[in-house]
Amino acid sequence: MNLQINPQNALEDIKVNVKLKLAALWTSLMFLIIYLDYFALYMPGTLKDILAGKVFVFDITQGFLVAALALVTIPALMIFLSVTLPAKENRWANIIIAAVNIPFILFNLAGEAWMHMVFGAIVEVALLCLIIRYAWKWPCMEI
Repeated sequence: MNLQINPQNALEDIKVNVKLKLAALWTSLMFLIIYLDYFALYMPGTLKDILAGKVFVFDITQGFLVAALALVTIPALMIFLSVTLPAKENRWANIIIAAVNIPFILFNLAGEAWMHMVFGAIVEVALLCLIIRYAWKWPCMEI
């Protein structure tokens, strides 16, 4: 039996633009951030602490919530900015913002770190390192 490959049915390996790769990485990061925060609600004592007005050692205040929202707004906006910023500004924004986010991700492991948190932080840092790598190695002709 002779199987012939039909070019119309063959898998096509399409080159994906660096901007789309960066946006996809930021999107993946945001999903992990959201899910890790959601799964934290299942940890014993978390809801009790929230109802008592505490998150870790911080009081839940308007300032705390604005700061928390600002921290996740930046990577959320990077999904859009990675696609729309001009290449030169895009490259540096991705490198700087990804590098600055790594300590924030690791700070979430302070205190009692469960295995899902450690695993999530490892994946999040890996995604941020990939963002830095793709932005750093962006071909010069595209900048």
